[in-house]
Amino acid sequence: MVASCVGFVLIGALQALYGPAIPAFREEFGLSPSAAGLGLSAHFIGGVAGVLLFDRLIGRISNRQILGSSYLLMAVGAAGFALAPNWPAGLAMALLAGLGFGGIDYGLNQLFAIGFGRRSTAMLNILNAHFGIGAILGPALIGAVGAEHYPAVFLAFAVANLPLLLCLRGVRDTPPPSDVGAPAEAATRSAVRNRSLLTVLAVFVALYVLHVAIEAGVGGWEPTHLETVGYSAGTAATATSVYWLMMTVGRFLVAPIALRFSPQAIITVSCAGMTVCLLLAAVPGLAPYAYAGVGLFIAPIFPTGLPWLFRAAPSARRAGAVVIAASMVGGVAAGPALGRAIEGAGVRAVPLLLCGVSALCLVATLWLMRATRPTENRVPAEG
Repeated sequence: MVASCVGFVLIGALQALYGPAIPAFREEFGLSPSAAGLGLSAHFIGGVAGVLLFDRLIGRISNRQILGSSYLLMAVGAAGFALAPNWPAGLAMALLAGLGFGGIDYGLNQLFAIGFGRRSTAMLNILNAHFGIGAILGPALIGAVGAEHYPAVFLAFAVANLPLLLCLRGVRDTPPPSDVGAPAEAATRSAVRNRSLLTVLAVFVALYVLHVAIEAGVGGWEPTHLETVGYSAGTAATATSVYWLMMTVGRFLVAPIALRFSPQAIITVSCAGMTVCLLLAAVPGLAPYAYAGVGLFIAPIFPTGLPWLFRAAPSARRAGAVVIAASMVGGVAAGPALGRAIEGAGVRAVPLLLCGVSALCLVATLWLMRATRPTENRVPAEG
């Protein structure tokens, strides 16, 4: 468990290392801004491919082999990126590192979602909170040593993956016996059988794509919006850091709550709170605090949705791969899509545009609650 949390710190750091190192990429290889940004794009493409590839391998090779090969791919890719003699080679290595990233992201989320019974929601939130820790530490490390020394940082990151290979003995290939939550899950199964399973899965995918689009949209546009409404660049940058920090804090905070409340209830409150906070962010004087609230409320959605999905659709266990891959696609697509909307509405409309997307998340959640509601066997009344 500890090694898994360390693994999530590392994948969070890897994803966050590319951005701060862009100035060094551009200088070393003579790149335009768009060409330098392809490093992160290659990473995400590799991540989606890794999720789908290792999903296909489940059952053919052991979970231990899946995680071990993912750690190795990420280490080799990070080291190759650090030592790449030219930018095409660097992109190929970023793709390879992303492949390992996707395998770890999917593999550990899948194992935690089914391996802890009623505690799975709490454990998934703790696991994903460590991703946030890595995402905060990665840029801080680049800032401390200087972007020009990014090869040393990527090499150190590659080496840090290797000890985790020694910590896989506790990984099993079969889930634990069903716990006391089994009757409720059986009831949920019967409820879903009465509806189109594909429709339920499609709405889960939509929820994941939309909420990750909000996550990426706030992270990318919060500084610009705050500066537009009168805040200094330093204040805007600090507020954005607080937003990411609140996402990490929120996942730790929700872990004990998840032991008492259902994933459905947690996600409903999260979507409602996120919508209200984005509406308040349209008020300039409240915007920095409202964005921090968005980070707090959006935090539990990704890890809390997976146990709900697996209980609602146990016959489609591999649906987890689809929603995790969709979340990555949502993060990539959010930037261009939101950018086009802002071109027409203006930067001041950023929180309202995102508020509309958040309202769709709430609608999707309420529909899923109804679609997966446990049913009772009733005898029809006579007469």
